[in-house]
Amino acid sequence: MVKTRLYIARHGKTMFNTIGRAQGWSDTPLTAEGERGIQELGVGLKSAGLTFKEAFSSDSGRTLQTMEIILRECQQEDIPYTRDKRIREWCFGSLDGGYDGELFNGVLPRVFDKDMTKLSYEELAKGIYKVDTAGWAETWEELSSRILEGFTAIAKKIEASGGGNAIVVSHGMTIGTFLWLIDPTIPRGLGLDNGSVTVVSFENGKFIIESIGVVSYRLKGRQLLEERKDEKKRSLPTLILGLLVIIIFIVGIFCFCSRKSIHIKGKYKKCFYFGESKFIS
Repeated sequence: MVKTRLYIARHGKTMFNTIGRAQGWSDTPLTAEGERGIQELGVGLKSAGLTFKEAFSSDSGRTLQTMEIILRECQQEDIPYTRDKRIREWCFGSLDGGYDGELFNGVLPRVFDKDMTKLSYEELAKGIYKVDTAGWAETWEELSSRILEGFTAIAKKIEASGGGNAIVVSHGMTIGTFLWLIDPTIPRGLGLDNGSVTVVSFENGKFIIESIGVVSYRLKGRQLLEERKDEKKRSLPTLILGLLVIIIFIVGIFCFCSRKSIHIKGKYKKCFYFGESKFIS
């Protein structure tokens, strides 16, 4: 059986990412920069010769938009595509949509007596649950179980169909939590870039982390897109020259035919000179 691998990409850069707002279950679209970054990712994945059996993403708009671009650039738009809310981002409760600084440097430090950067995912989730005034945030048990269940369900589905690769688009905190659940020695705050790819394999009911936050696919895609742009610039003068030659050729034929077209009828000939005519015997 072919090995089962999940290629897990973080969604492209969004409006809230750009201005530093906590984006959990709230949602904003990809910026123009974010779209370009994911185009680079798709081109890079295609150049690596990767084919995917199925596609999966959360049900958030930013992951749907990201997946659409990836599949288009990989030319694999016809593969089965499933939206799974279990691999959504964390919900930050009443602070969802607020500024990152307000959440991580203002509200949460009041709950803890130690350096925020040293908190585990479990401690952080419990802190968010505690300060949420709307009752929307999940408990650590709810959060961790739905994330692990979501990715496990994806891996088992691919494995059951004979193995192979799946492309998955999820979120920074969710991907980080998933990796920590696989291996608790992995530090929190991995800083996964938008459009980075994390690869895990699945065998005998267990996940194995192969790579974390790889940006080489994006960089390769960027290089290829730049080369295409340069090639277009180089070919433009040749194209223009070719069009001019064709235009000159067509005009020449038109002029020749206008001067030499002769209509013979009865005992006379009618000769046309650019719209003027005269009879000749």
